[in-house]
Amino acid sequence: MDLSLPPVAPVPSPYGGLSRHGVSYALRTGFRPLLLDLHVPAGEGPFPVVVWLHGGAFREGDRRYLPSTLRPGSVFEALVAAGLAVATVDYRLSGEAHYPAQLDDVTAAVRYLQEYAGELGLDAGRLGVWGESAGGTLAALAALTTDAVTAAVCWYPPTDLAALGHHGPDSPVTQLLGGCSSELVAEADQASPVSHVSSAAPPFLLVHGVQDDLVPLSQSEALHERLLAAGARSVLVPVEGAGHCFGEYPDTEGLIADAVAFLSAELFPLGQQVSRRSVR
Repeated sequence: MDLSLPPVAPVPSPYGGLSRHGVSYALRTGFRPLLLDLHVPAGEGPFPVVVWLHGGAFREGDRRYLPSTLRPGSVFEALVAAGLAVATVDYRLSGEAHYPAQLDDVTAAVRYLQEYAGELGLDAGRLGVWGESAGGTLAALAALTTDAVTAAVCWYPPTDLAALGHHGPDSPVTQLLGGCSSELVAEADQASPVSHVSSAAPPFLLVHGVQDDLVPLSQSEALHERLLAAGARSVLVPVEGAGHCFGEYPDTEGLIADAVAFLSAELFPLGQQVSRRSVR
């Protein structure tokens, strides 16, 4: 039986407000406990909450650490400063379990935040997701396959695993699916956000480096085009001069600010944003 544990006690946060570290949001039989950290702004809630999903090609990564191209903690700091709580979530990696385990874990984290929203000071009816690379895929899937997500930010996400063309035995896609995507066609389709688009999709912000040679810009373009064709709202921001993880790009702080502004505009009632900057 899958279980979870009640939230741990809060401590002062390095980002202002309060933090809860190492909350066991899911206890999967036969696996390590799955943890999240929660950072909540100072003041009286309830606060909208953003679920942050790390990248790492589905096979590595950690909820506590951002890509090396970003200042440590900068995403979490910016969200809390804008009056948004942020839950940073670990999920099972591909060496532990094949898809859809990863999406199941993200969904469980969302349910946990909903169940304990009152105790945690959250308004779980205003929930955003934000992920980078593999985490961007999971953020998009969560936004498209549940009704819990109000807005989604996806940085350089794989969105069509078959079209990505990573077919070798050591490729992240093969390890995620448990076999080659050209052979596991239905599985690759289910793990691809482009396959789940509908008119019910929440607003998306897709940000992708033009010079990304690991996950090409066409992956975000494909999801963006399908969202628009379905009548959903989507903003696509190609970042000139940026590679994967926005490598070589000089203004990652600006990209963070734009993402926070987008989430603030979607998650706060009109006129109540703490900090807002227009998406470029």
